[in-house]
Amino acid sequence: MASPALSTAPSNLRLLRVALLLLLLVAASRRAPLVTELRCQCLQTLHGIHPKNIQSVNVKAPGPHCAQTEVIATLKNGQKACLNPASPMVKKIIGKMLNNGKSN
Repeated sequence: MASPALSTAPSNLRLLRVALLLLLLVAASRRAPLVTELRCQCLQTLHGIHPKNIQSVNVKAPGPHCAQTEVIATLKNGQKACLNPASPMVKKIIGKMLNNGKSN
């Protein structure tokens, strides 16, 4: 006669496997945002935006994540806009922001 503990062992193993699989899926999904940082963030760029609408500017140098310089402006309304770093207006905006930082 088989004991009750032995008859439930296969279902316990299945439950354990399912639980481990779910745990692995949850852990993998939490790492997903890191994957999106390994490529260029700016797929399209603007040639300029009025400086009074800009809250801050982040310039990202080329690297293993992206082969081009990226200029990402955070606007006062919270939106982010990618600017063309070769545009004369964008160069002027960056120059003004650098000069403002030195004068403070």
